[in-house]
Amino acid sequence: MATAAPARYTPTLRWLHWSMALLIAAAYLLIEQRGIFPRGSGGRAAMMQGHFWVGIVIFWLAWWRLGSRFRRGAPAITPPLDTWTALAAKIMHLALYAFFIVMPVLGMATAWTDGKRVLIPFTQIAPPSLLAENEELAHRLEDLHGTIGEAFYWVIGAHVLAALYHHWVRRDDTLRRML
Repeated sequence: MATAAPARYTPTLRWLHWSMALLIAAAYLLIEQRGIFPRGSGGRAAMMQGHFWVGIVIFWLAWWRLGSRFRRGAPAITPPLDTWTALAAKIMHLALYAFFIVMPVLGMATAWTDGKRVLIPFTQIAPPSLLAENEELAHRLEDLHGTIGEAFYWVIGAHVLAALYHHWVRRDDTLRRML
């Protein structure tokens, strides 16, 4: 008698998860490494524009992922989680999804209020800004965007550690569902 294969997320949700993980790493890399180029240089501008567009792609993929997740749900974890661990997992996932949506919005608001143009890649065409320039607001938004970004280094690290804990210590199928 054949045993049923462990339940996994759909191929679309798995692709979205890993694509977004790579894009988030790219967004962090682009913004953290922009300092290797002098202010006003083409290299620094390319890093910033790359950061903007990676954030925009993450924003749209997050909505696609949320829609797919609501339509298809999540496969059950085997063995099941206790109530507190399940609650912690829900809170962690809600925080991650909020991050995927809030950070790009804050980033765009920062760019627009700072008078920065977000160019369509490989062109000098910029869609119109949705917010007026406001230097004081730009600085506050930039600080908030940076603070949340730094906090999420820890949240993302906790997410990775939790997946490894589930796989190596608890020995459930949490990680395998996403592979």
